[in-house]
Amino acid sequence: MKIAITAASGNLGSAIIKATTSLLAKENIIGLARTPEKAKHLGIEIRPGDYNDKGMLEASLQSIDTLLLVSGMDAPDKRIEQHRNVIQAAKSAGVKKIVYTSVQGAEENTAFSPVVQSNRQTEKDVCSSGLDWVIGRNGIYIEPDIEYIDNYKKSGGIFNCAGDGLCGYTTRTELAFAYAKMLTEDKHNGLTYNLHGEAISQYQLADYLNSAFGTDLVYKSMSVEEYRAERQAELGDFIGNIIAGIYQGIRLGKSDNVSHYLAAAGREHQTWQSYFSALKASQ
Repeated sequence: MKIAITAASGNLGSAIIKATTSLLAKENIIGLARTPEKAKHLGIEIRPGDYNDKGMLEASLQSIDTLLLVSGMDAPDKRIEQHRNVIQAAKSAGVKKIVYTSVQGAEENTAFSPVVQSNRQTEKDVCSSGLDWVIGRNGIYIEPDIEYIDNYKKSGGIFNCAGDGLCGYTTRTELAFAYAKMLTEDKHNGLTYNLHGEAISQYQLADYLNSAFGTDLVYKSMSVEEYRAERQAELGDFIGNIIAGIYQGIRLGKSDNVSHYLAAAGREHQTWQSYFSALKASQ
């Protein structure tokens, strides 16, 4: 079996490559990257993989049996066509199975909803491709909160518009383990999985961060409008609006879903107590 993994130079793509190499020989794993030089350090064959170039993709997918399609980062309308380029190139090249990394979140009424809707369209395109398929709907990465700890320290707390909503967070490492299983085990074919750990509130997140970093952070909820204005001022209109939409979705309960991680990965998702304890030990 030869497996190709797109977005090989990105955080998620490279993590999935690392997890898959623990299950298969490296010569059976191919990375695709828009800029191949950025993924050379992974120690596997890297081929060109620009989502905008269907001919390039078809050439790069020759001899591939199973493809992991990492959702693109472009604007939602462009993303749908880019993903279709990958799907059509895979069919033309003789790929037999596609695994797609989708997302959880509010499908309407937030600024993040167009992104979710574009992912849902790609899910439909994958399912109607005529190929075997598996879809993972990723929870929200917890790593950005860890990387933001200095900012939280400066401000004295976590401030967003999630309110009392619970969020099914996950980590790229846990996602990578599940996707490696989904790529290499046929029993997952035709299934859609929500991939995340225990759903927690922002209050619980603050407590976990305090336990790991010895901080005294508190969580204070903001209105959606206040948080959107604050994020746009720091990150610009487009990204700021998207971030506010993600947290509005949490507020609306759209990130508090049943997790299928056990079924996808064959084991339970890492607990947050374990994750933050390891983080504390690494300080």
